[in-house]
Amino acid sequence: MKMTIGEIVKAINASLEDQSDEVLQTEVNGVCFDTRKLTPGQLFIPLQGDHDGHDFIENAVKGGARATLWGRDHIDRLPVSIPALVVDDPLQAFQKLSRYYLTKINPRVIAITGSNGKTTTKDMIASVLDDEFNVTKTHDNFNNEIGVPYTILQMESNTDFLVVEMGMDRPGQLDFLSKLVSPDVAVITMIGEAHIEFFGTRDKIADAKMEITHGLKADGYFIYDGDEPLLRERAESLDFAKMTFGRNQTNDVYAVSTSDGQFRTSFEVNLWPDKKITIPMMGDYNVNNALAAIAVGKLFRIPEIEITQKLAHFDLTKNRTEWLTGTKGEKILSDVYNSNPTAAREVLTAFSQTPVVGRRIVVLGDMLELGNQSPQMHASLAADIDSNAIAAVYLIGKDMQALYEKLKPFFAPENLHYYQADQLQQLSEDLKRDLQPNDEVMLKASHGIHLEKIVAKLTA
Repeated sequence: MKMTIGEIVKAINASLEDQSDEVLQTEVNGVCFDTRKLTPGQLFIPLQGDHDGHDFIENAVKGGARATLWGRDHIDRLPVSIPALVVDDPLQAFQKLSRYYLTKINPRVIAITGSNGKTTTKDMIASVLDDEFNVTKTHDNFNNEIGVPYTILQMESNTDFLVVEMGMDRPGQLDFLSKLVSPDVAVITMIGEAHIEFFGTRDKIADAKMEITHGLKADGYFIYDGDEPLLRERAESLDFAKMTFGRNQTNDVYAVSTSDGQFRTSFEVNLWPDKKITIPMMGDYNVNNALAAIAVGKLFRIPEIEITQKLAHFDLTKNRTEWLTGTKGEKILSDVYNSNPTAAREVLTAFSQTPVVGRRIVVLGDMLELGNQSPQMHASLAADIDSNAIAAVYLIGKDMQALYEKLKPFFAPENLHYYQADQLQQLSEDLKRDLQPNDEVMLKASHGIHLEKIVAKLTA
């Protein structure tokens, strides 16, 4: 993003004391709301969360911020060392600026949501498109009311496609995000139990996910998991063009067969008979994510050979079913960014079938935002942990105690370990002591448990 201060003032209807040409023609080269990551020349966005961003203006100035948004309710502390664009609400102004910039660049927008698989699908779709087009995609987990505008404002001026991931933890969130980006294509990967604490039922989760179509352009496409009845029912009432993917032959794009390996998964698709497609990650469940990407590629007339080649070598966002090697030579399957019962079961099933010389060891942390059903949902994972395939289990978090109690009859005490959420360091030390060079260890939890710290210690 490159814009003059004058252009930004007009775009967001901000007040600015110094209206000299020198100030108005000053160019900013990006936005930042975290002074620890700010680079010289950026516009500082003082957001309010656990801390008030206005309190960090001195750090922003020292870091080289060229200008700052500034809340009208902080006018008594108006900075004088850099231009301050005064607005009623810095977050809303930030969002308004992103909408202006999106309209100015005018890329085609592909918006993706789903209880599982949205990040992998985002990575796959971006890869499928980036041979033919200039593509910007969501970085890391920038998928909410702050992350989506930030993603938009990272676009280069020559961007053809914006592939944007959208998260959701309450009704109305996807409605806002969809209307913000006005997608040309809306993709729903699947409906699971994620965030059921806030919604109560999968039906209500499906209703909330369907909000991604609220901003869909009139001539846009809705691409969704056609094997999910909750989505099929809701899609019937929509006037948009639609494409479905899945395993059933009633879908527009469906897998004919799959072959799951430790580091890659192969499958065939109805569109190209006898053509084997390989993705560089384990898990039959990831085939559906690839099918969604194939549907997008087909929609934009990407040649078959480019789609298959790009899926074979796409860049996966860190900590999503990522194989690493530990300091002892053990193999580590890191899937620590997020977790819910559906995702945990899928990864456990795939991990239990990997070839191994030593032992398979599982580390599971709490799956958050499951509400009153959380203990039962945690305990239900016992059906997916076979003591004949899994040698040892490490569990951490309040609700993982329910799974610990369920597994007691099937594991010897020395092979079943439970830790409170604040015992991450102890778990790490015990696990590191236990692991042997030929072992494989899988780690999965919601991000709030911070199993990435254990991954870091195992690989340091």
